[in-house]
Amino acid sequence: MLAGMDVLPRRGFLFASAAALVTRLSGQQASRESLIEDVVTANHILAAQEIVDAFGHVSVRTGPGAGRYLISRSVAPAQVTAADIMELDLDSKPVGGDKRTSYRERFIHGEIYRVRPDVMSIVHCHAPSLIPFGITKIPLRPVYHNSSFVGEGVPVFEIREAGADTNMLVETPELGKALAKTLGNKPAVLMRGHGAVIVGKSIIESVARSVYLEVNARVQAQAMAMGQRVTYLDEGEVKKRSEDPDPYGRAWDLWKRQALQGNGQAAR
Repeated sequence: MLAGMDVLPRRGFLFASAAALVTRLSGQQASRESLIEDVVTANHILAAQEIVDAFGHVSVRTGPGAGRYLISRSVAPAQVTAADIMELDLDSKPVGGDKRTSYRERFIHGEIYRVRPDVMSIVHCHAPSLIPFGITKIPLRPVYHNSSFVGEGVPVFEIREAGADTNMLVETPELGKALAKTLGNKPAVLMRGHGAVIVGKSIIESVARSVYLEVNARVQAQAMAMGQRVTYLDEGEVKKRSEDPDPYGRAWDLWKRQALQGNGQAAR
C-alpha cells in the first residue's frame, strides 16, 4: 500500500449476544431495552469511527412498520447514554410529553420513515470526505467491496430546490419530505454543502454503511488523484455483494467492543 493511503476505517464496540444479533439482522421485534442499547452503541461507534463529531445523529424504528422511532436528545453522539434516548412519532414530535430538546434536524428521520417502510435505522453525518461529492458533478461510485451498496446510487439533495434561502438545515417537515423524495429507494443521499443521510434495514446496516460510505469517498478521491483510469465495481459485483445476508455483523461486534473499551468500560 502506498504511504499515506489510509484505506480502512481509521479507528474502530462489545460482543452482542448471538440471540440479540440474530434478532437485529432478521428484523424480528427487539425489546425496547435492546433498541435503546443499540442506539447508544451506534452513537459511540460513529463517534469512534469519526463519522460524526459534536454533530450528527442516529435513530432506530421501534419495530417493523412502526410509526415511532428512538433517537437521542440533542447531545454530542460520543456523550449519548441510555437516559438520553427519546421516542418520537413520524411527525418527529416527542411521545409521552417528553419536554427535552431534540435535534433540530429530527425531521430527516420522521419523513424518511414515513415513506420508506423498509428502513429500520437512519444516520445523519457530516463526514468531510463526503462533502466534495455533493458540491461537484463527480458522483460517488463503488470502489471498495464493503461499499458495494454505493452502486445502487447515491443522489445529491439540493436544499435550494426545496426551500429557497435556508440555513442549510433540514429543520422543517417540508424539507424532510423533500430530502426523503431525493433519497427515493437508495441506500444514502448526499446533502450539498452539508453531509449525508444513510439508511438501513437494521441499525447494524445503517451504521456500517455510514462507515464504509466514508471509506469509499476517501478511496475514490485518492484513486482519482493518481491520474489514472479508476476501475469501479460493476453491476454484477454489486448485485452479488447485496446477496450476503450478514455483511457487517462482525464489524459491529468489533466496533462495539472497541468503543466500550475506549469509554473505559469492560466488555461483558
